[in-house]
Amino acid sequence: MSNVKSLVENKIAGKKVMVFSKTYCPFCTKAKKVFKDLIERGQLSTEDYEVMEIENDPRCEEIQSYLQTKTGARSVPRVFIKGKCIGGGDDVVAAQQKLPKMLE
Repeated sequence: MSNVKSLVENKIAGKKVMVFSKTYCPFCTKAKKVFKDLIERGQLSTEDYEVMEIENDPRCEEIQSYLQTKTGARSVPRVFIKGKCIGGGDDVVAAQQKLPKMLE
């Protein structure tokens, strides 16, 4: 678990926006679309944004368990902005208008 903890914490610390996702998840798709739109509008750079698709990672269960310990939920997406978890797909959509300010 300590390797997974380091992986997750380094990913979160390394990007302004970090998304733990699964490619087939509709809530993940919804969240990623919001960030893609921000990138297209120049409000988020691709260097500040990362998505980790975890479904094929052999540590997938461990990653989700650690995310549950850290955030209270193991579901994806788990979205972090500047190191703080803002929730999942519906939370990202609900915060869409506030995101540019959150990213400043």
